[in-house]
Amino acid sequence: MTAGPSWQQRADVIVIGTGVGGLAAARAAHRAGRTVVVLSKSAAGSAATATHYAQGGIAVVLPGNDDSVEAHVADTLAAGGGLCDRDAVTSIVADSYRAVCDLAGAGAVFDRGSDGNWALTREGGHSRRRIIHAGGDATGAEVQRALDQAAAELDVRCGQMVLQILRDAERVTGVLVANADGIGVIHAPSVVLATGGLGHLYRATTNPGGATGDGVALALWAGVAVGDLEFIQFHPTMLFSGSNGSATGGRRPLITEAVRGEGAKLIDARGASITDGVHPMGDLAPRDVVAGAIDARLRESGDQCAYLDARGIDGFAERFPTVTAACRDAGIDPVRQTIPVVPGAHYSCGGVITDVTGRTELPGLFAAGEVARTGMHGANRLASNSLLEGLVVGDRAGAAASAHAASVGHADAAVSEPVHRAVLDRQLLQDAMSSNASVVRDAHGLARLQELLAGAGSRRLADRAGVEDAALTLAARVIAVAAAARTESRGCHHRADYPATDPGQARSSTIRLRDGVVALETPAGVAS
Repeated sequence: MTAGPSWQQRADVIVIGTGVGGLAAARAAHRAGRTVVVLSKSAAGSAATATHYAQGGIAVVLPGNDDSVEAHVADTLAAGGGLCDRDAVTSIVADSYRAVCDLAGAGAVFDRGSDGNWALTREGGHSRRRIIHAGGDATGAEVQRALDQAAAELDVRCGQMVLQILRDAERVTGVLVANADGIGVIHAPSVVLATGGLGHLYRATTNPGGATGDGVALALWAGVAVGDLEFIQFHPTMLFSGSNGSATGGRRPLITEAVRGEGAKLIDARGASITDGVHPMGDLAPRDVVAGAIDARLRESGDQCAYLDARGIDGFAERFPTVTAACRDAGIDPVRQTIPVVPGAHYSCGGVITDVTGRTELPGLFAAGEVARTGMHGANRLASNSLLEGLVVGDRAGAAASAHAASVGHADAAVSEPVHRAVLDRQLLQDAMSSNASVVRDAHGLARLQELLAGAGSRRLADRAGVEDAALTLAARVIAVAAAARTESRGCHHRADYPATDPGQARSSTIRLRDGVVALETPAGVAS
């Protein structure tokens, strides 16, 4: 017989995460009159979100220029490697202007041009200048500031680690949470996952420390499917400081794609272009193409890094203050020197499978932001579509969660036994993922990874470190299975042993946990 929870509470809607998707959802549910509790595992709250660190901007079709929803959709589909859901992309892109205007109404201030309108820049894969930005290259910080200010009236709690989504046979009933008061239960009919990505599967990433795949793991443990997790986008230009390949994991500064959008050139140590002849868009090709080109050049040359030459950009320090500060902290003057860069783990294109309102297959469970797989990104995310998706789907998920809570009312959550999960040492896991499931993979490396993961031991989860390591271990298992099964190169999934794209594999992966086994569902059946 186990002891009961240390505490119990109730809410209509629980939102897990305080980035753009989470706070957009929480605001929408609150506006609908629901009792909302927002949980953050970080003591620092929203200052630790990936949203806060986003640089480039938000892709949005503004009225009155040469852009169109159709053009933005076409660019998104082209980047997505054949796996985007056209209807989902169209739905989200068509709602972009409304969502951004709502954010501006909440207090977000975007940069303006000499004509007084929002200034636009261009990034890789975009055929138009459609990226609005704030503070030059501090868009995420401004989005987070505005959302934090707008969410000041909400019940936001820091230092809360969700151990498990609680459910009965039919729907969500609440969450099991560890905090300073012990392990307790919040009973609620609706839960929104907005936990961000999984960049800390790797030694070096642009993601903040909390990006450990928690939401993906919570969904899988609750019996919900995830999809396309093999598609991890490596940003082409993470700042190289000489320690990026060290054994110690951690966040590294990003050099926003907008630097190339304003004219910076990507070169190797001998000054030769890295993307000439690789893609018609050159340095502004989609991220998977540029990251792959850099990786190939570094493998060929033996160099440690590539370089961005931004010395020809007038007013660089004023246009890119965040990048300038990061470079100078590393002893580099980007106005006079080239910037050393390498690809870095940046964004999970897959996640918990949802529709465009954030609904999962489990009634009462919703997901928004990077943790979700809506069909927007396919095999490779188009630059600056992430904040856009978080705003649009977060708002919709909050409204849908509110409506669900109102329709079903409350049901008491059953108190679970202590939670035990498979856990691998984090440094060992990061080393293995960085070696075998990074920018380029092959069958031998993925087999080594799967063998290592099969030896993970069981641990009782009661704190943040334990849950994060268990979540990373499960996410790695999913990625290894999906990447091994995808015997082709598509989007940001590159196979050295299968360099071509196979039209017969133009389908998304769907994975579940079946009796603790990672099972890949395919049109022909189920493989594991």
